[in-house]
Amino acid sequence: MFCLSAHLVRTVLENEALTLTVATEAGKAPLPPVRDASAPETGHLVRTILASLDDAKAEDVVSLDLKGKTTIADVMVVATGRANTHVGAMAERLIKDCKDLGLVPRVEGMPHNDWVLVDAGDVVVHIFRPEVRQFYNLEKMWGGPRPADQSSPRRS
Repeated sequence: MFCLSAHLVRTVLENEALTLTVATEAGKAPLPPVRDASAPETGHLVRTILASLDDAKAEDVVSLDLKGKTTIADVMVVATGRANTHVGAMAERLIKDCKDLGLVPRVEGMPHNDWVLVDAGDVVVHIFRPEVRQFYNLEKMWGGPRPADQSSPRRS
């Protein structure tokens, strides 16, 4: 007879789809999340986003690997637009390209276009005006070494 040592918990996601989460016994590592087969692979998504930003004449595009730093995304892309209208146009083009891949990204900041955040799931894109990007300096905040990479200082 097959015995399952973990119990299944049903979780309702924001889009009202049901997913099964496995709660494991204490001391054992949890199972990785099940990847949606219809979602594009992260590498393909990043390439599409970078191409979209390049076509829209984005400036100073930086891609940051977030694996091991946070669970909000695997990659963060930061780009600069010359003015509010340029930032808005880049965001609209990026949203269209994400929708062409079958994604429905979440967007914040579109009415003002000083800083637009496009959340495409595994990839988060920040599009700034130059002054706003310089003020927040996300590259410095997220570009440092991962917690596991930092060596503990030794005292003499």
